[in-house]
Amino acid sequence: MHKKVLSEIDLHYGGIDMPKGFEIDRDKLQSDILLSHIKGSEFPFSRNWDMLNTYMRDHINLEYGFTLINKEMWGNVYKSKEISIPLLNIDPVDLRNSPDYTFLYGVNVKDCSVRIHYDQNRRKGRSWDIKLENNKFIMFPSTQMYYITNNQKDSLNFILTTTYEFI
Repeated sequence: MHKKVLSEIDLHYGGIDMPKGFEIDRDKLQSDILLSHIKGSEFPFSRNWDMLNTYMRDHINLEYGFTLINKEMWGNVYKSKEISIPLLNIDPVDLRNSPDYTFLYGVNVKDCSVRIHYDQNRRKGRSWDIKLENNKFIMFPSTQMYYITNNQKDSLNFILTTTYEFI
């Protein structure tokens, strides 16, 4: 008897453990997100984002053997008790040019959760909830719809999103 896995939905999550002296300045990332929202401009390239991006790409390559190439990056600000609209980072009509993975990074978050929707064969409409915390990440296929919820009533949540193509 043989078994062959034809597809799977891989979810990667955990902390960003930068080497001592190379910590990510999350306050700077937060101010970049806020500034891009106020000015209505693109999220600026920065040393802190580059360190985070390089860490993720290298870690995924070493751990899982595939290479990630940047597609887009942006930051979001979520008000207290806000639930995002359904988010899907692909264009169903142009899958060839759509990203393969979505990476969410908790820049400054408090009581924040992400719900990722998926199908398991004929069991449709399943979902998985995971907390997003400061200096932690969640990465999943961009074909998965997701929601972000700010569950608390005291402060804003800042989340950095990067999409990747894999080769």
